Amino acid sequence: MLSQEVLEPRLSGLIAHLYDAAVDDSLWAGTATRIAETLGSTSTVLKLHGDNARVNLLECTDNLMVSEREQAWADDWHRKDLWVERSVAYGMQRIITDEDLVTPEEQARSGFYQDWLRHLDIHHMLGAVFPAADGAIGVLGIHRPQGAGAYTNHERKQAALVLPHLQRALRLGQRFAAVSQSHAAALEALDRLDTGVLMVDGAGCVIQASSMAERLLRENAELAVIRGRLALRPPALHDKLLALVRGAMDTARGKIANPGAALSVPRPHRMPLALEVAPLRPSASAFGEQRPAVLVFIRDPQAPIEVTRLRELFGLTRTEGAVAAALGRGASLEDIAVTMGIELSTVRSHLKRILAKTGTHRQAEAVALLARSTPASSSH
Repeated sequence: MLSQEVLEPRLSGLIAHLYDAAVDDSLWAGTATRIAETLGSTSTVLKLHGDNARVNLLECTDNLMVSEREQAWADDWHRKDLWVERSVAYGMQRIITDEDLVTPEEQARSGFYQDWLRHLDIHHMLGAVFPAADGAIGVLGIHRPQGAGAYTNHERKQAALVLPHLQRALRLGQRFAAVSQSHAAALEALDRLDTGVLMVDGAGCVIQASSMAERLLRENAELAVIRGRLALRPPALHDKLLALVRGAMDTARGKIANPGAALSVPRPHRMPLALEVAPLRPSASAFGEQRPAVLVFIRDPQAPIEVTRLRELFGLTRTEGAVAAALGRGASLEDIAVTMGIELSTVRSHLKRILAKTGTHRQAEAVALLARSTPASSSH
């Protein structure tokens, strides 16, 4: 058994680790092992029991892992955990041992012990059940074999010190996970837009760029990132961009700025890029205000349209899809005929069928619908 002098620093280290793991979920791996070692045990399980007998195994020591062939059997015993069932009746957030829940004789006779615990070399248990998010029941189970001896009152007190920190760390981890999911969803949405989005500071330094923005930077010589800063060619156009960025930054800081926030970026032999600048105001936080920034939106009116999506949306044939995509990009019927190497009358026939399938009555209507129905293709 570990002496109190050795145990106390390890207990403090365990509690610090729980909060570190809440911030960085990659640190959760090994948490069960740390709990077991800190409390002089051989195994630990952290799990959530939800509605409809669902069990979410958050973390456990390696010796509680089973083979894939045995997983269904293990899942069944996690759902029928006798200690969890008795602990809920005994009282939430109360540190208990197996001796509080069952007699040695009852445990030895139970299928839970005969078929499950004995297989894992588990005899003594120290732990608790506690309320978790979404109505689930959190479970902390710490175990050791029969020869290691029953848990002492001192070990109960140590577990009681850990439990509230474990609960808080789990709540924090779940909140951070929800924020991370929202952040990931926002980034995924940006990447699916047919508009490039960059976040820059007041000097035009790029902080973040969406996939479409990176593509537009690669494919348009008029756009560039030089020494980390967004730049436009020619220099006169770049000066206008910087003025817009500075004005948007003033607005983000709560100052009055010039209302102009859009810019047309000419390209030889192609339609100009449309560039728009908007302030990103900082959000207040108890840990300090986030810095203000500027969002730069760039749209290419001639970006390729997802032909596959148009076909799925409106039931178009392969050729109709190609004609529809060209129409959505603003091509004339004559240009489409030349590009595709077909007769103008054939293009008009395709247009008729496209109008019928899209429920539009005029070419301009169809063009507007097709241009707005799908994001630009992520690649040519």
